[in-house]
Amino acid sequence: MIQTFLQLFRKTQMWRKLPLKDHYDVVIVGAGVHGLSTAYYLSKLGVKNVAVLDKGYVGGGASARSTAIIRANYMTLEGIPFFRESHKLYEGLARELDFNLLFNQMGRLDLGHTESVVFGLRQRAEFNQVLGVNSRLIGPDEIKELVPVVDLRKGKILPIMAALYHPPAGTVRHDAVVWGYARGADRLGAEIHPFTEVTGIRSENGRMTGVETSAGYIRTDVVVSATAGWSSTVAAMAGIELPIITYPLQACVTEPLKPFLDKTLSSANLHAYVYQTDRGELVIGGPVDPFPTYNHSSTLSMLEELALFTLELIPSLRDVKILRQWTGLCDMTPDYAPVMGKVDGLDGFILNCGWGTWGFKAAPISGKSIAELVSTGNTPPLIEPFGLSRFEDGRLINERAAATAAAIH
Repeated sequence: MIQTFLQLFRKTQMWRKLPLKDHYDVVIVGAGVHGLSTAYYLSKLGVKNVAVLDKGYVGGGASARSTAIIRANYMTLEGIPFFRESHKLYEGLARELDFNLLFNQMGRLDLGHTESVVFGLRQRAEFNQVLGVNSRLIGPDEIKELVPVVDLRKGKILPIMAALYHPPAGTVRHDAVVWGYARGADRLGAEIHPFTEVTGIRSENGRMTGVETSAGYIRTDVVVSATAGWSSTVAAMAGIELPIITYPLQACVTEPLKPFLDKTLSSANLHAYVYQTDRGELVIGGPVDPFPTYNHSSTLSMLEELALFTLELIPSLRDVKILRQWTGLCDMTPDYAPVMGKVDGLDGFILNCGWGTWGFKAAPISGKSIAELVSTGNTPPLIEPFGLSRFEDGRLINERAAATAAAIH
């Protein structure tokens, strides 16, 4: 599969290599899935003089380290409609970008092992159904029918009592989404400049005036910060302090196995999730590390934890070998919800950050919404609740309940 992508990339010019200009209408910091989707939808709206800058290669940050699970079964009145719209965009994204994204809508089971967790899953199911998201609570018999390999033995410390079943959930090839958006943005007139680091942000009288980069100064009236892991650093260049702490998030994959698992399994109690790829590998993820750092190193202790919790769900995997392990960086806000929109007191500085562990699934609608904000000057109602000012106003969202498998524990 990787070889096929590489062959396609080498034979087809995905995006142009252009000289950096000294002025752009919009500068987007971060050439990951959020920055590139923003550039794509901006260009569709007719904003052509757009530059996407990244200190590394295209999609080489958090986008390259994502497990790329796509779902919409969130918990809050603000989060459910937002992720519902993003999920809808994903369903038609391959056709729109004319690029095979390998989107596999395999379905998802969020498992409940205690009465309190099952109560929360029942609430999520009801909220989802009211707001147009297909999910429902199911019992052990249906769980066993959908995933025969799962361990449903009674008497365990954490037996599986129920699950939130979300049939349209799935996975997507993260590289393909990045490349598809990059190619689409390029074809519509946006410029992509990898290996161009933003080193400073300038403003005068409360308005953006430009950015300093490793390749020279660029004048611009609008800067969109769409980085992951480094959003606090970029915001600090503009004199903005974000309520964000960055944590590592580790994952691993096993050796390829014959297909046996066609659903994504997630356990809030065990802090683990697992699914099988088209190549037969099992992708296994869990909670963020218990300490903040920018270190990308993987640890044996977390690998042991992921293996232990996965075996609680599927004991038959005990002899399977781990193929590789990796670490990404997650920007966590106090209420486990993202930060999108304008910044009071600094016109032209737009935030698209704080995505924690669910940024990839949000990229289409976040990019489209931020593009609409930049183009019209008005904040779309869908992202209005996620503004930075909510932390001062006491309007926290609290999306932790829908992200407990990867939450801090």
